[in-house]
Amino acid sequence: MTVLSVNVNKIAVLRNSRGGVLPSPLAVALLCVEAGARGITVHPRPDARHITAADVAELAAKLPAGIELNIEGNPFAPPRPGYPGLIALVEQARPAQVTFVPDGDGQITSDHGFDPEACPPSLVEQIGACRLLGARVSLFVGPGETELELFVQAGAQRIEIYTGPYAEAWAAAAGSAAAPAAVQAREDALSACRRTAASAQALGLGVNAGHDLSQQNLAAFLSGVPDVLEVSIGHALVAEALIDGLAPTVRRYLSLTGG
Repeated sequence: MTVLSVNVNKIAVLRNSRGGVLPSPLAVALLCVEAGARGITVHPRPDARHITAADVAELAAKLPAGIELNIEGNPFAPPRPGYPGLIALVEQARPAQVTFVPDGDGQITSDHGFDPEACPPSLVEQIGACRLLGARVSLFVGPGETELELFVQAGAQRIEIYTGPYAEAWAAAAGSAAAPAAVQAREDALSACRRTAASAQALGLGVNAGHDLSQQNLAAFLSGVPDVLEVSIGHALVAEALIDGLAPTVRRYLSLTGG
């Protein structure tokens, strides 16, 4: 079984576009849990353009027992007004998992993983701090990355494979009229994810995955990349839920993940 963790960032984007309190990320998270999701993911950014520190605190206080809270973020982004820093958020919320992502302030969304050879020496300290607070630590990595020993040495327990290139290749190859080159590119993208997962698992790292996974491409991904422990899905799930309803959409994902 692969755990479904629903990312509720897009709910906060909609709320923040108007101001006020609607729609509520907490209310949506609780509906997802009621429909069967076993995890909730948030990615608070320093500019607070979607999930805020206050949202993190509310989710941590009100999610039911046994539901995994996964906080994503860049541990090297300095604190600023309204954003205390990732480690401080982990200390306050005590999530089950924290996922380090090397995103910058100007990025619309995460678009690359950590380079094992370019990680700051303080990565060990940051991972250790989170683990002392009771959080499992996962590192966001690019598809095809196989040199993961440094992450193990730094204390990471899982990786999360960046599946954006796979999803893009899948979309390009969709339909019966897809060019052979596009179909091959899709298989190559899946193979890259599989190599990364196998390398991680051989080192004792658990494997998560996320970014642009959807009902259309998820089953093929999980079939092609064995033993994925968790998928984090937000953008596509929220978009699909606008058409089909939140609870039915969550249940369809659970049928794909075996949850």
